[in-house]
Amino acid sequence: MYWINLTLTRMGFWITWALIPIVVEIIPALISTAKLMHFHRHEPKLTPPGKWPWVTIIVPVYNSEDTLFECIQSINEQTYPKEAMQIILADNQSTDGSFGAYARAQNTFPELILRYVNTDKGKARALNTAIYESIGIYVINIDSDGLLEKNAVKNMVLRFENDLSIAAMTGAILPKEELVQKVKGFGHRLLAKNEYYEYAQAFLSGRTIEASRDQLFTMSGAFSAFRREVLMETFLYDIDTIGEDTDMTFQIRTRLGKKVVICADAIFYVEPISGFSELYTQRQRWQRGELEVTENYMKQTASLKRFFKNFLVRRMMIDHTFTFPRMIWTFATVVLIAFGYSSLILLLSYLLIYALYVVVAVVNFVSVSILLQP
Repeated sequence: MYWINLTLTRMGFWITWALIPIVVEIIPALISTAKLMHFHRHEPKLTPPGKWPWVTIIVPVYNSEDTLFECIQSINEQTYPKEAMQIILADNQSTDGSFGAYARAQNTFPELILRYVNTDKGKARALNTAIYESIGIYVINIDSDGLLEKNAVKNMVLRFENDLSIAAMTGAILPKEELVQKVKGFGHRLLAKNEYYEYAQAFLSGRTIEASRDQLFTMSGAFSAFRREVLMETFLYDIDTIGEDTDMTFQIRTRLGKKVVICADAIFYVEPISGFSELYTQRQRWQRGELEVTENYMKQTASLKRFFKNFLVRRMMIDHTFTFPRMIWTFATVVLIAFGYSSLILLLSYLLIYALYVVVAVVNFVSVSILLQP
């Protein structure tokens, strides 16, 4: 009883801090997990079309000599009819042997309808040029350094054909599990495994929930699909931002008012992250792109009064404001000790808050593990 009374009477400040993960993360995580399990158990059966429509697959190429052939091979192994696929390789000023990889693929996979076009430098410019060259009813973009799961294209087209309200969708991005297991070094392997579950949580869990609320923030630039007629209503990809994929998402959902979803069973495999340097560069680019795009679409709506009405306001508050209390705990420790808080109270407080985040992690891990099962 002594320890309970001590905790309750002297931890008021820290219990207040603990409300943040409870309200912002734990309760939403539990609700989202329940919804995910409901979606998972009640997935509708999709009916194949009488005739498979034309699909254009665009692959932006920039110094992709080492990965391009395997990427094309994964397209060749698709269960989608080859005679209904147009593949455009949009080379934006490569200086290596990328064209040689294309020539090799052309000779190895003669059934594929392959085109190689040269564009101005930049991924957005390459995509825009290829879009004008496309002939498919649906346009799918994939990066040149990954591999499509064999049913990925078919699963995307099935979603489009069975729901005419869908204008665009993102696929699911996952590091290749076999490559994750082969990563050498304890620290690097731990980072790669964390990245694998983070991606699984972000796509199979987070974006599924976002899409169910019509709040999908970003279609992955590594693997996305569109109705071509919708693409032609947009301004195409913005060449002035590093978040061109996020900008396209907002163009379709916010400016055009059309439906954007995720196709969680269309998977694009990427290589595990190479280390902390790549992680830092990647996350810095993502955050910069998020801020650039949201600035353009929040100029008239950036108000706390819209916290419950506009998901963008909530998103920015949670991503860039509610994370701040976690950062200051370490620095606040010294100040609180100076104000007379005992080391024991601080330790108990840290353990309480840490335990709450462990609960969130366990809930997310269990839900994603279920979704990863075939």
